[in-house]
Amino acid sequence: MKLIAGFFISAITLIGPCSKDDSYNAVSIDTLADDPFTELNLPDQHFNYADIQLPSYYTSNQFPSQFNFEAITTYDNTPADNPITDAGATLGRVLFYDIKLSANGTIACASCHKSEHGFSDPNLFSEGFEGDLTRRHSMGIVNARFYAGGQFFWDERAETLEEQVLMPFQDEVEMGLTLTELISIASEQAYYPPLFAEAFGDTTITSDRISKALAQFIRSMVSITSKYDEARSEVESPIFNFPGFTELENEGKRLFYLPRQLTNGVNGNCVGCHQTEAFIGPLPSTPGRLTTFATSNGLDATSTTDLGVNEATGNVNDIGKFKFPSLKNIAIRPPYMHDGRFSTLEEVIEHYSSGIQNHQNLISPLVNPDGEVGQFNFTQEEKDALIAFLKTLTDEDMINDEKYSDPFN
Repeated sequence: MKLIAGFFISAITLIGPCSKDDSYNAVSIDTLADDPFTELNLPDQHFNYADIQLPSYYTSNQFPSQFNFEAITTYDNTPADNPITDAGATLGRVLFYDIKLSANGTIACASCHKSEHGFSDPNLFSEGFEGDLTRRHSMGIVNARFYAGGQFFWDERAETLEEQVLMPFQDEVEMGLTLTELISIASEQAYYPPLFAEAFGDTTITSDRISKALAQFIRSMVSITSKYDEARSEVESPIFNFPGFTELENEGKRLFYLPRQLTNGVNGNCVGCHQTEAFIGPLPSTPGRLTTFATSNGLDATSTTDLGVNEATGNVNDIGKFKFPSLKNIAIRPPYMHDGRFSTLEEVIEHYSSGIQNHQNLISPLVNPDGEVGQFNFTQEEKDALIAFLKTLTDEDMINDEKYSDPFN
């Protein structure tokens, strides 16, 4: 018998209501007679996932008024029916790392979202369960909770995180299962019934509960312990110089935040798209309805084989637009962009400095009302400063925190 956060497992049969096609909740006496957690390294008491104390610059906007930002928590896409709980995120952690939950028992969510690489993949494209490659590069998922639109994947084809987390299981390249097969495999593992009972009140295993637990775990991945965050605590505004930064890092921060005139005569800055101090996608102020918060950043003049968000919406105005993740841990997440075309941060900065192309859906200020493309035209010293700043966003404490690590280790 083992105690996990107050839940005792004993040699009894656990029975509850089940649906014939989407649940399983019968566990034999023989299965539970032994410790079901022998494969797992879980603490006796849950880690704290639900009550992460956010700094004041997450809960209130501390940028000057001309930035027109809101508090980071305003961007939170957590639905009312799936708040983060310690037990739910613990279950989500196990599901996230469990390679058994694939067609041949070789691939987990964590296979493509590796903690040491900022929960992304160092490979250009990720390998699926039979060695085939994904179509796009693996997106970083830290601070996913604060993407205001709430959609997921580069093309935003998933309306919610809860919807997104089930798709890789069912993808013919990634994990190769049906939801019925996913439920069946999970039900065969002795450790899942008690984890589901802790998270949801009984041992019933359903795809809805799997999606909710995984979404809770991912939303708990909030970065607040990077060098940036430590230095930020010493000042009242992100615009001030940080005493904990080098001169080069502060110069990079200034370049990132403050407006600069582009070669087309329009003022622009990096934070206009990577907004707030969570460095997330924009929350645009617009009187009209937006199909997407994703943008085109001029990677190509013409979209051919990958149309981006348009593939999900069918809207011609969304051709060439892609969602982008938080910049937290960006320095340890190469390669970059949806297709991994840039191998280094230096290449990324050079794109914005001199390589922006005039796509039909290029966003302002990268194109002006006359259709003229603007480049940032950084000097080499400015490029070095921007990269130094971006490196301060690496959150070693967070990516090495045991509560986000592989519990099968």
